[in-house]
Amino acid sequence: MKGSECQMLIRKPADKVFEAFIDPDITKNFWFTHGSGKLEVGKTVTWKWEMYGVSTKVVAKEIVPAKKIIIEWDEPATTVDFDFKTLSDSSTYVTIKHFGFDKTGDELLEAIKDSTGGFTTVLDGLKAYLEHNIKLNLIADKFPAEVMNHGK
Repeated sequence: MKGSECQMLIRKPADKVFEAFIDPDITKNFWFTHGSGKLEVGKTVTWKWEMYGVSTKVVAKEIVPAKKIIIEWDEPATTVDFDFKTLSDSSTYVTIKHFGFDKTGDELLEAIKDSTGGFTTVLDGLKAYLEHNIKLNLIADKFPAEVMNHGK
């Protein structure tokens, strides 16, 4: 697999962790700012990061409640697998794998690095939100306009 992988223990039951990725009303607290609907197999939804003025189309390819979500997103489409492993009644081990990049060499390495960093940030935000009800604003603060527009 040419792609990225990251993982995190979340001290909440698998059904709650799973629902955090299915339901945009929960996901917006730690990842994107708006989702056009819940993930459902075969249904296209749009996720928006309004602070950056970007969005992506997402199609769920497989959903196994409290166990797995597989989506395709972006252009050209790549695959993201979310795996939820129950460790106890109150803890879940989440693994995110992102693959299917159409790049090679240094471009592939850069895409994998960006993906790994991005999904690690998502898992960090998820952990803070579900375990402690804290919105860390990690995604919004990763690339503030003051830094991104510096020197322009």
